This record gives sequence, structure tokens and C-alpha cells, in this order.
Amino acid sequence: MANDSLPVGSNKAREAAAVIQWHSGFCSAVEFELHKNKDVLYFKREYKLTKGPLAADLLVIELLENVQIENEIGAIFRRHNIFEFKSPDDALNIDDYYKATAYACLYKCSGRRVNEIPASEITLSLVRDRYPQELIRALTSAGADITQKYHGIYYLRQQTAEISQILFPTQIVVTGELSKSTHSSLRILTNRAQEDDIRRFLADAVTETEQGDQSNVDSILQVSVSANSQLYEQVRRDSAMCQALRELMKDEIQKDIEAGRAEGKAEGIIALVEAYREDMGLDDRTIIEKIAARFGLTGEQAKAFVAPNPV
Repeated sequence: MANDSLPVGSNKAREAAAVIQWHSGFCSAVEFELHKNKDVLYFKREYKLTKGPLAADLLVIELLENVQIENEIGAIFRRHNIFEFKSPDDALNIDDYYKATAYACLYKCSGRRVNEIPASEITLSLVRDRYPQELIRALTSAGADITQKYHGIYYLRQQTAEISQILFPTQIVVTGELSKSTHSSLRILTNRAQEDDIRRFLADAVTETEQGDQSNVDSILQVSVSANSQLYEQVRRDSAMCQALRELMKDEIQKDIEAGRAEGKAEGIIALVEAYREDMGLDDRTIIEKIAARFGLTGEQAKAFVAPNPV
């Protein structure tokens, strides 16, 4: 590919950063994290809990019993596993905990027959890039015991004999505290990504060849690049990393190239229409015929450029 530039740091990337699809990137990152067990896991994004818009961010179902998940995030898994994700600028507070618990309760009641989905087979994962101090404080005050099981992964259990606040096995995943060596896909899903995490993710991701994994890598990168465009510009200056980025994002880069060509073509057609009209004094019908023939456009397409306010 002749074009060595990347769509990072550009006006397009900066505009995209304002509407970053965090949840899409998160779901892709979880699938990528668990890809070694993907044959026995079923992933359902935005799982509808009611006939209305209420939905869990991600549902992961174990298709077989007694599955040994190789990733620490899946160590808590049972048959049905619900994820609630918060983007970097969103809070994770006690009300969010109860809302996620309510999602799990609704899911438990969604079976076709009574107790088809036992509560004992449901887990809840709350995910955020920073440690939720207020939530932890509120849960501890309510009698919950918080234990750090792995780096960045905290398990909740009920400590007192009073009415339990913890209805399902629950973990809080703090992506910024996860192990750098094994969780780079989640660590770079923040607007405060670190260069060594990006480099590690690129080095790992470029070796993935299966289509589903590549699709998840693309989704993760789209989010991370949009949120950290200046940092990716720094990474791009490294020739090896630049090549890895180009390889991983080749489809997106090609789309940008094609969009640029289309934009340039459109500008050229508009300029030619003005020249035909102002310099040569041609009428609109003649101009439509000429640009349709020259650029291979249909009559309707050509007419759009000749209109007073072409789009």
C-alpha cells in the first residue's frame, strides 16, 4: 500500500473521539481476552432483558459444563455471566451495582420455565478502568467483604449474617490495574492509555490470524486510537510499530483512502460544474450530460452536482 499515513491525529480521528464506541470496544476486548475458550463460550452483546430497551452490556454463556477458562477474568464464571461496563468518564457507584444486580435478577427470571436458570449459575462482572472507591466503601459498609483475587480483579462476598447484599458471585474488574503481560486489550480501552500497553497489544494482536479475532482487534483499536490519538502518533514513529498498526488497521486505512479519493473527485466535479456554468455559459441540462459522461455517473447522480446546493 503506497499510503504510509494512519488515520490517527487527523481531524476525522479527533471528531470520532467525541463519540467513542466504548461498549463495542469493551465487548470485543472481552471476547479477545477469552478467545482461547471461544469454542465453548457464547457471547451476546446488548442482551435484551425485557421487551423494552433494557439490556445487559454483555452476556457470556458457557456451552459446556465444568469449563476451565484460561483467562483470570473468567475464573469466576459459571454457566451464565453478565458484564456491566463503564466508560472512563462514567462513575461506578452503589446504584450502578444494584442496577447490574437487577439485570442479573431479570435474566434469572427469563427462562421458559420456573428456575430454568438457577441463581447459583449466574455471575456478575462490573468493569471500569479505575478503582471505584465510593462503591467499595458503600458495599463494605453494607457488610460485603472485598478480596483482591488477582491484579485488578476483586471478588465480593457477604461477610455478615444479615440480609445479603450480594445475590450472585460478583467481581469488580479494574482494567487499569490488570496485569500488563496478559490484559493489554482491556488496559488500552481508556483515554489514559500507556504506550507500553499499546505496544504490547500490537505485538500480540498482529499474530492473530482468525477472522473473528481480527475483527475484535479492529474494534478495540478503533476505540483506543480515537481516545488516544496523540499517543498513537508517537507509536507510529516507530517503524516496527507503524508496520504493525498498518497491518492491523489496513481495512480502516483503505476506507479512509477511498473516502479521500471520493471527496477529491466530488470537489473536482463541483469545480468543473462551476467552470461549465460561469466560464462557458452552458445550461444545466448540457452540464449534466457532460459530467455524467466524463465521470460515469447516472443522470440523477450528475443532477445532484448541478443543483444549486450540491451535496
